[in-house]
Amino acid sequence: MPALQLSHGQAVIRLRDIRAQLEELEQRDNLTAEDEQTFDELTREFAEVDDHRRQLERRSALERVRAATQASDRRAPALGIEGGTPQSRGGGTYDLDPILNPDSVEDRRFRNPWDLGEMRTFNRSPEDLGQELRARALCAVEKMAGANDRIRSAATDIIEAWDDKRGTIARMCLATSSPEYMRAWSKLARGKSHMVTPEEQQALERAMSLTDNQGGYLVPFQLDPTIIITANGSINQIRQVARQVVATGDVWNGVSAGAVSWRWAAEASETSDNAPSFGGPSVPVWKADGFVPISIEAMDDADNVTTEVGKLLAFGKDTLEASALAVGTGSGQPTGIVTALTGTSSIVTSTTTDTFASGDVYKVDTALPGRYRPNAAWLANRGIYNAVRQFDSSGGTNLWERIGADVPPLLLGRKALESEDMDGIVNAGAENYVMVYGDFDNYVIADRIGMSIEFLPHLVGANRRPTGQRGWYAWYRVGADSVNDGAFRMLNVT
Repeated sequence: MPALQLSHGQAVIRLRDIRAQLEELEQRDNLTAEDEQTFDELTREFAEVDDHRRQLERRSALERVRAATQASDRRAPALGIEGGTPQSRGGGTYDLDPILNPDSVEDRRFRNPWDLGEMRTFNRSPEDLGQELRARALCAVEKMAGANDRIRSAATDIIEAWDDKRGTIARMCLATSSPEYMRAWSKLARGKSHMVTPEEQQALERAMSLTDNQGGYLVPFQLDPTIIITANGSINQIRQVARQVVATGDVWNGVSAGAVSWRWAAEASETSDNAPSFGGPSVPVWKADGFVPISIEAMDDADNVTTEVGKLLAFGKDTLEASALAVGTGSGQPTGIVTALTGTSSIVTSTTTDTFASGDVYKVDTALPGRYRPNAAWLANRGIYNAVRQFDSSGGTNLWERIGADVPPLLLGRKALESEDMDGIVNAGAENYVMVYGDFDNYVIADRIGMSIEFLPHLVGANRRPTGQRGWYAWYRVGADSVNDGAFRMLNVT
């Protein structure tokens, strides 16, 4: 935007950005010809913007002088106020000078949504502050760098659906998506902490105050694996159908209700107690960690750090969870769907001992209550699906549905999802949990936003000498469990 079109607030923000860019250029050992040209252009722009800023301030001062000299000619009651200058009338801290702040209240408030210093906190309820934090966070999502439309949409959905009344997720979004935090995090990720400016260091400290983790730096909001997986879709097929929620604490607490008891009522008859029975399912979240080595040459490329690291972390997170969401023990890790259903009344045993036959598929489908069947899906190892395909090779009633290429795999008209970690063959004399069938909305995956990373400047080999690599030690928390076992049936060939 040309300097003359900037408001006072925009001019101040632009001056800060120019200063940060000049300081970054100054830190480089050898400037290229292009860098020198950029330095000169930024210097000239700084002078133009700063001159425009001073003009706005002079005009504002003149307006205040005019207002003061004309005060005797005006009557405050005619304006519905108790006197005062145009800067202080009517709107508290939001109704500011019309020259320095020419925009409307909402536009002015969120021109820089990351600047929480302009928020009024006195005499406001936590819910009111949380509402403004959410509005600021949604504005920040539209402005944050390093994000495409899918990531912005996913971030918006998460904030709107899962932020609590105090704005916990919104506050984290604002702290970790700002331009200053993104620049600082990128420098740290490349092992160049000496280049972090005081303004960027303050952004890091603000973000660290929001986490109870000891050490490490929070991944920028737009690079958080939970955001990216939501935006790009999961390679883990259980995630594609399970209910995904966001936890803001160490445990996600939900509400479930049984079926309401209805009756046919005679006129003027007293109603019975038809209230549902309420339960409180909870899903604990567990810590997972990983280590990512990377060469110094790769880390020198800022674009790789800021655009690829999010995808890298999201892929590792998705891969790690694939096994846990199927057969996780629930001790120190999520409870897998197979583990959750083992030993429950949801087990359906095979008709013939140690034999998997087509009738067992129909038996499981029949056993699932009708209210869960419309949204049901199958989950099994590909080896089991291949066995189903071989039940009938003559085109009879047992033929797998829609086996052709480019057609979504369906079994009895329902999605057929794969899990490599489930039983793929039938072992005689053992428990073989080969298929799960049900409404996966009743299997909850609780993600806690806020992956942390520690940067290791040098990795060493067996002889304790540097290898030319750096490393990232990353950790996050996630949990999963069934909140309604009755919504599933699991086939045990035994």
